[in-house]
Amino acid sequence: MTSFRIGRRGLIAGSAAALLPLPATAKEDWRALGDEVREAMRWAWKNYREKAWGKDQIMPVSGGAESFSIKGRHIGLSLIEALDTLWLMELDAEFKDGVDWIRANLDFDVDGEVSVFETIIRLVGGLLSGHLAGGDPVLLAKAKDLTDRLMPAFTASPIGLPHRFVNLKTGAVRGPVTNPAEVGSCITEFGMLSNLTGDDRYFKAAKQALVALYDRRSKIGLIPDAVDCMTGEWKSRRATTGPPSDSYYEYLWDGWQLLGDRDCLRMYRTCTAAILKHQRATLNGDLWFVDVDFETGKRINWEQDELSSFYGGLLAQGGDRAVGEAYTHAWDKVQARYGILPEGYDPYQGAPTYKTNALRPELADAAFNHWLLDGKEEWRALVARHFRAMQQWNKAPYGYAVMADVTTKAQADHCPGYWWSEQMKYYWLIFADCRRFDYKRNYLTTEGNVLQGFRR
Repeated sequence: MTSFRIGRRGLIAGSAAALLPLPATAKEDWRALGDEVREAMRWAWKNYREKAWGKDQIMPVSGGAESFSIKGRHIGLSLIEALDTLWLMELDAEFKDGVDWIRANLDFDVDGEVSVFETIIRLVGGLLSGHLAGGDPVLLAKAKDLTDRLMPAFTASPIGLPHRFVNLKTGAVRGPVTNPAEVGSCITEFGMLSNLTGDDRYFKAAKQALVALYDRRSKIGLIPDAVDCMTGEWKSRRATTGPPSDSYYEYLWDGWQLLGDRDCLRMYRTCTAAILKHQRATLNGDLWFVDVDFETGKRINWEQDELSSFYGGLLAQGGDRAVGEAYTHAWDKVQARYGILPEGYDPYQGAPTYKTNALRPELADAAFNHWLLDGKEEWRALVARHFRAMQQWNKAPYGYAVMADVTTKAQADHCPGYWWSEQMKYYWLIFADCRRFDYKRNYLTTEGNVLQGFRR
């Protein structure tokens, strides 16, 4: 995780009560709220353009910049992540500025080590969605070049599970002990790249990794959260729907949704059935998913990770709507209590286990997926509370900052690159009736990159 300086700010007036659902008689002007989201994006981009242009991430409190992928080296992470959001918002001048910077400056021939997982979902996905939005072949060429530099992480393993890290210039790999999310969250990015280039190596590598992990599940169908990519030996006993396993299950479904791969659908259904049987738990009327032993199903703890709050939307997409809705509602109660979700929460104790929040989009993501399925206003209202909390507590002098403590609303001097790609896009799409998005046929990656659904 990238380190960042802590910048303390005073407690800002406000309470969780202000974020409770609107009265049934109140009518929200969704289009106006969408315009507010667009102006927030425009304002943040202007500050990034002036203070941190081409840098990985702006420091929104001080106006500085920090690298992400390679320490001390910048490759325009936030800029790449913002591309398709800018295009969907019809911020065409800003989109063009980003593409022009990539044309003139982006070069992956760097003697530096990157996280394979983060590079795929953020940079490969961002370049592909930018290409699909604007049509510029340079973005596709950059995505292919970058993916070719990542491939040694896959080919170095005799069973096809990628190492965690690879050097972009030398192809040297590191980190054989990995996890489901980092192994299995690339089939849609790689599958789309294969479709666009006609080179099926990428799709085959991604699917092999998904299947190799699935085939090693326990007799009760659960997958633990650590594995040796060279031997396939499990290095943990904990099965979780949270990190570092979360997006593995997401991409099983996504391989079916975007690519029509029936093996992915079968694997998703098998894994989900096991999770629902062994990890679903109810406490004080709320539904949660608990960590358990992957062979016995015995509960390990009640602790919840904010990153898991996406899972209700995924369950609804996969057909388990009632369960998914109940899980999303449980997380919404936590949002109402703190205004902004803490990174960790223990429902048994009714208290945060981690009081930070890294500008997380997962609850908005879940609500957006529910809304795409049923169109209910309650999901829009949930996302409106999420957006207004960000406006109230995360806005800093030069952008939007993470929370050092959700209970005191103290900020830290950091804005993650995914902020540009994820929640700003979810906010815009759910409020604005976007003219450039197909609400019936679409696909967004775990990083919020649109790989299907652009409209001209």
